[in-house]
Amino acid sequence: MSIDPRVALQSLTGALEEHLAAASARRGEGDPTVEAAFFAVADAFEVYEDALYEAYSEVTPLQVFDDEEEEDDEVPDEDLEIVED
Repeated sequence: MSIDPRVALQSLTGALEEHLAAASARRGEGDPTVEAAFFAVADAFEVYEDALYEAYSEVTPLQVFDDEEEEDDEVPDEDLEIVED
């Protein structure tokens, strides 16, 4: 079942608006409302991207990064070696 890209875009913009509202009303670090809104944006974006590609074979220049992927790409400090001339 395909989703109309316009409907997916409306969901994405709604998720972005909710994220802005949650961020502006943040109650400290780790506010669960902000975190939930963050993930809602990521999920809505992926639905939009899939719908856009399915309908028009097109993508956006944006990418959702997963924290786990970033951690895998980082090189631990203890593996670095300083070479002096």
